Amino acid sequence: MQMMMQMAAQGDLLIRRIADDAIPAGAEEVAPTGGRHVVAHSETGHHHYLDATGVTLLRVPGDPMVAYLVIASDAEHEYARLEHARPWDTHETIAIPPGTYELRRQREYTPEGWRRVED
Repeated sequence: MQMMMQMAAQGDLLIRRIADDAIPAGAEEVAPTGGRHVVAHSETGHHHYLDATGVTLLRVPGDPMVAYLVIASDAEHEYARLEHARPWDTHETIAIPPGTYELRRQREYTPEGWRRVED
């Protein structure tokens, strides 16, 4: 398991610590599904996710490329675990300590224009 300090990457996700007040106005809380937050959907169903315990996920409507995480300090959980739901050739789990984070999906340029990188 990789311990995150200021910045980390998992597949097509870049996670970086931001100031607590850096979440944009208008960001809306996203309810977890099945006790977890899927932060990046995979076209093959091998999503990147966090257990929802102590984790708040926020998104700005209309921007599918950026999300925000607030991870609460909890005596029971020292950090949140960003997992990749694939049993083979998986990305290493990332331990994210309490704090506020921005998650960005990678994108790439093609002759047709910008598109999201698919992991």
